[in-house]
Formats: sequence, C-alpha cells, structure tokens
Amino acid sequence: MMGVPMPRLAALALGGFMAAFATSAHSADSWPQRPVRFIVPFQPGSSSDTIARVIAQKLGQRLGQQFVVDNRVGASGNLGSEAVAHADPDGYTIGLANTSTHAVAVSLTGRLAYDPVKDFAAVTMIGSSPFILSVHPGLPAASIADLIALAKTKPRALGYASAGPASASHLAGALFAKLAGIELTHVPYRGSSQSVLDVVEGRIAIQFATIPPTLNLVRDGKVRALAVTGANRSAVIPDVPTIAEAGVLGYEASLWQAIVAPAATPRAIVERLNREVRTVLEAPDVVANLTRQGIELAPGTPDELAARIAADIVKWRDVIQSAGIGNQ
Repeated sequence: MMGVPMPRLAALALGGFMAAFATSAHSADSWPQRPVRFIVPFQPGSSSDTIARVIAQKLGQRLGQQFVVDNRVGASGNLGSEAVAHADPDGYTIGLANTSTHAVAVSLTGRLAYDPVKDFAAVTMIGSSPFILSVHPGLPAASIADLIALAKTKPRALGYASAGPASASHLAGALFAKLAGIELTHVPYRGSSQSVLDVVEGRIAIQFATIPPTLNLVRDGKVRALAVTGANRSAVIPDVPTIAEAGVLGYEASLWQAIVAPAATPRAIVERLNREVRTVLEAPDVVANLTRQGIELAPGTPDELAARIAADIVKWRDVIQSAGIGNQ
C-alpha cells in the first residue's frame, strides 16, 4: 500500500483484527442457531452412548437447540471418528472421543483414516472409567505386592481376563505386567459377562473389570479387589488403593471419554462449548448419574485435553509395541 503512512497501516491492521475478533465473538455468542449433530462412534446403549445422551439433553436445554446423537458404529469406533474429522468445521458437528479412538487406534491400524491430533479440535475431557484389578478369592494374593511376587514365581501361569484383544482392559493388564516386571497370560473374552463368571468360579485368576458390575461381587466376597487402575481412588470403592499407591509407580490406565470437533472449528465456538459442557457436568443430577456408571468426572480446558491425547498416544504405542499387540 504505497503512500500510506506506517501509523495508518498499523491502525488498519489493528482495525481488521478487532473486526475479526468481534465477528468471531458474536458468532460464538449466537451459536447454535440450528440443531447440532453429536456423533457417537459406538452402539446405542453403550457406556459412551449413555454419557453422550446425558450431556446432549442438558446442552439442548441450556442452548435452546437440539443436540442430536448420531451413532456411527463400526471399526471399533474408527468410522464415527472419521465422520467427525471430515465434517464441516462450522460448530454444528461434534463427536465423542475416547482412549480407544484417539489414543490407541493409531498404533493398531496401519491406515487410520484420520489423525487423532491434527484432524480434531479438542473441546473438553468428560471423565474416565478405571478398572478394578480383581482376583479369585482363593488366589494366595491379598495385595498387589503379593500378586507380583506370586507371578514372579510362576511366569505366564496366571491369566488375566479382558473384554477383548486390544481393548482398554487388555492394555491395562499389559501395562501392569510391563511396569511390574512380570509375565501374565492374556485371556480375551467377548465382553465381561462370561469372564466375570470364570473369575468367580476360579477358572481364571485375574480380571481387569469395570467397576459398576464388579462392586457387588466384591461386597459379597465372590472376588477380591486388590486395586483400581485410575490415577486416584474411586469414590465408590474408596478403601481400595490405586495400583500406583500399591507400589507400581507411574501406573494409570482408564477409559476416558471426551468431546472433540473438526479441526478448523472456530476457537470461539470451541471455548463456548467447553464452558457449556463444564457447566452441565457440574449439575448434581448429571454428577450422580455418571458417577453411578463408574465415571470419574474430570472436565478441563481444550489445551489440557489436547495434551492428554498426545501423551496417551505415546504411552499406549509403547505398551502395544512392547507387548506385541495388534497389527505390527
């Protein structure tokens, strides 16, 4: 712009920035003006679906527009995540992400159709579901230290049940074996109903099981809870230590759930959505509902979620490679 004085150029640039900022802020304040699609990459009735529907209903009430849950099922959650990644970044498509879709899949699938970091705008963590490391009551192990000592005398003799190959519970067991310096035998099941019965009957020694269906078995003495796998003790079984507390330093494994959007979604809308979801997660009825399902609520900032995803990709890649899991 020849002939325009430098102070005038600076003023024009600042004016353009302020106008863009004002437009963005106005857009976020007036959003949403039509229904928002909430893609859940898992089947109706799953824990992820239930969480999404609780949040969607509350967001709709707060914002005056429907948040329509759209179950896009297939490829262990990858199809739904791909749909979020490739949606228009206009604030009218969001998605549910979890440990599997955004921290594990990239190390299990050679040609994942989305990049869990570059293709998404992180919105907020919702919370996580730790597992209970439970054992058959007849196993001579009353603590994590006892279990590790027993496993060291019988390498690979002790089996642990999971919900299936490369499932979060499988990886929780693999990480435990790695950090404890022991060898266990993974026994995959299709879900937890049969595996729980086999632990109760003593056909398998150990299980990494979700908390809600395991609590009554622990209270009835049908299985023994040695530890929980999360970073903190569980509010519903507070007397049971974490695995890290019990001596396996650095251990943490849980199935977290979060909300993401397509990568180029305006930051102002991402931050507005973050605030709204965090407000929803403070509602007493939401807290009670999700806590009953074994969810430990831990909402945070978009940057905190982005950092967690990046760190967990590295963490689980190391576990997957060292344990020889998946399609390496």
